[in-house]
Amino acid sequence: MKLTKLVRAAHTARLATHLIALWKLFRDRRMPRAARLVAIVVLAYAVSPIDLIPDFIPVLGQLDDLVLIPLGIALVAKLVPQPAWQQLLREAEVSREKLPRLLWGAALVVLLWLVMLGLFVWWLLGGSGA
Repeated sequence: MKLTKLVRAAHTARLATHLIALWKLFRDRRMPRAARLVAIVVLAYAVSPIDLIPDFIPVLGQLDDLVLIPLGIALVAKLVPQPAWQQLLREAEVSREKLPRLLWGAALVVLLWLVMLGLFVWWLLGGSGA
């Protein structure tokens, strides 16, 4: 049981490092635009309280987090020159203890979900009324 906790803690720490690296990549204007766009989408999904597949659905609910986030990170790593990605990971490892404040980011994610919810309700109620 203790080994499982250690593996989970190590995985969580590594994931946090990768997410911080994505944040640093997003803020760096020298990075390719496609990589920055994918990075912010992966970050938004990772911090969003709403998943594509809800966690209460057995296996599939956890599988989307275990697959989509690492795939997004892998895609970003492919879109960025390898030396730059390794440098971002080193910087993220050093600054992992002091996470950036992302209040505007959290507000943006909440606003995005509210807009999507509003569009869904609008669609359910018949759209433009025609």
